[in-house]
Amino acid sequence: MDNSLQALPPQSAPWTYDVAQSYLKLVGWNTTGTLPESPKGVLIAAPHSSNWDLPFMLAVAGVFRLKLNWLGKHTLFEGAMGPVMRALGGIPVDRRARHGLVEQVVQRFNQSDSMYLAVAPSGTRAGSTHWKSGFYHIARAANVPIVCGFLDYERKLGGVGPSILPSGNIKADMDRIREFYADKVGFDGKKTQGVRLSEE
Repeated sequence: MDNSLQALPPQSAPWTYDVAQSYLKLVGWNTTGTLPESPKGVLIAAPHSSNWDLPFMLAVAGVFRLKLNWLGKHTLFEGAMGPVMRALGGIPVDRRARHGLVEQVVQRFNQSDSMYLAVAPSGTRAGSTHWKSGFYHIARAANVPIVCGFLDYERKLGGVGPSILPSGNIKADMDRIREFYADKVGFDGKKTQGVRLSEE
């Protein structure tokens, strides 16, 4: 195996680029940014204020040829829909398990050669005063970069910003993340809110 390929993010099927590019062009959106040369990462999906965020996020990921994973309740993967949910990038997590969510996801990272996990830290489209900190602790424990993904509805622009390898100094790392998201506007017309963890 060519070791140089191991530094690339996981790639989606070639056709996803054409479909995604056509969709974004149709609705007047552009993309910007460069993915880090890392086969693994935790992608922040922000700001999150509408169900429209999902198709736009998938389209932007398609332009980058980035195959994304996401977390879902384990019951969603039972029965006939299980293979479909997995094919769409879903990863089942069992909140009843002895090991917590962070430990389950870190184990999945450790077992994978390449994996990018999309997480919406706001946790709800209704908005909140704090982001959920799971994305940070997952990236820290798995030793993978946090990639600042974004959708800016005001500029009709989506893409990726800086990548940050968590240092353990939560406030310093979050200051960098806050600075990036300060001017990003969600579907609801509001700038990104709650970019603060309770641990700070």
